[in-house]
Amino acid sequence: MSQVPDSFVAREQPDPNLGPMSAASPSLPLKPSAPAAAAHPPAPTVYPVLFAISLSHGLNDTIQALLPALFPVLKDSLQLSFAQLGWITFAFFATASVFQPLVGWLTDRRPMPRSLPLGMTLMLIGLLSLAGAGSYGHVLLSAVVIGLGSAIFHPEASRVAYLAAGPRRGLAQSLFQVGGNAGNALGPLLAAAVVVTRGQGSVAWFSLVALAGMVVLWFIGNWQRRHRAASIRQTAVASSARAPLPPRRVALALGVLVVLIFSKYIYLASMTNYYVFYLIHKFGTPVPTAQVYLFVYLAAIAAGTILGGPIGDRIGRRRVIWASILGVAPFSLALPYVGVTATVALTVLIGLILASAFSAIVVYAQELLPGKVGMIAGLFFGLAFGTAGLGSAGLGQLADRTSIEFVFEVCAWLPLIGLLTVFLPEVETAAQKRTA
Repeated sequence: MSQVPDSFVAREQPDPNLGPMSAASPSLPLKPSAPAAAAHPPAPTVYPVLFAISLSHGLNDTIQALLPALFPVLKDSLQLSFAQLGWITFAFFATASVFQPLVGWLTDRRPMPRSLPLGMTLMLIGLLSLAGAGSYGHVLLSAVVIGLGSAIFHPEASRVAYLAAGPRRGLAQSLFQVGGNAGNALGPLLAAAVVVTRGQGSVAWFSLVALAGMVVLWFIGNWQRRHRAASIRQTAVASSARAPLPPRRVALALGVLVVLIFSKYIYLASMTNYYVFYLIHKFGTPVPTAQVYLFVYLAAIAAGTILGGPIGDRIGRRRVIWASILGVAPFSLALPYVGVTATVALTVLIGLILASAFSAIVVYAQELLPGKVGMIAGLFFGLAFGTAGLGSAGLGQLADRTSIEFVFEVCAWLPLIGLLTVFLPEVETAAQKRTA
């Protein structure tokens, strides 16, 4: 007996909605079923979940930002060298970078909603350990535990944002990212207000932040578990929405995205870590004024993060990647040769444009490999962590051997790597764009 193709709708019972003709004779051709995307229209965007996961991202990154903010206290209390402080940073970034793709791969195979509060629990343990650390080795261990908690959090939290996004995946990723940006900015401020004045032991007070994160993530995990079936269906719809690309084309596209992440985060490392020193050394800017200029730049990054995702939903993520990385080049190339006022203006443009890339890159890669949401999130968050850590160390070495000005002259050319975007295929269908 010949098999009926899966694309045909065969029913033994008539459909009451279609009347008597629904029980058509088998000799008549059967009408092809609607595509999966039509049978299951995109779920609506769940904004309460998106805001909750963004909040938890902010709490997570507030905790991890406390570690470098605590360095002046640790250096004095434990008599640490700059090299030892560098290894503490490396321990955190290496743990977070290596484990994130692994955690994402595991949770793609078997979703683990309870891994979210588990990750925050490890952050809590790392915080308490750091508060009582009396030796260099103890601090290193605390940094590893905090890094592991962060590695568990990011892939699964990004999956929640993907699931709650509905058709607005770019917007969802942007909201998720801006929570992390806020946490990274808030951590040093809280450390300056509490830890620097009250000492290392006061880090334990921030366990309240971790506890709040655990409560929020527990409720998010419950929501994720209830919507697990919707997550599976969403992945199936995404997979059927386009013809699969050849494996070599997918591998090439992922390689290009990795290089783009490298260029983006090396440049961001130069700005975030050395911008203040650049202003002081080149223009004689007072330290408080330079800190204000850094805050303005970080605010521009936050604004760019919010804008990049929704714009990608409307015009396509490949176009946003083009504009956000290559589009920075004219401003970055001009930056080393202008005065202080123009420098501040250019850095605002650079932060605004460049920050829009990450959300677009993550969602583009998730659409490139549907069904690998956690692994892709873990891979690119891990790359961002690792590149930022290695970039900071490498640029610091370069600055010691040459000058801060030379570092900015070299990094100015990095956005030209955005020309590689020409090798990225179009993965969004016209229907997806219309829906968004």
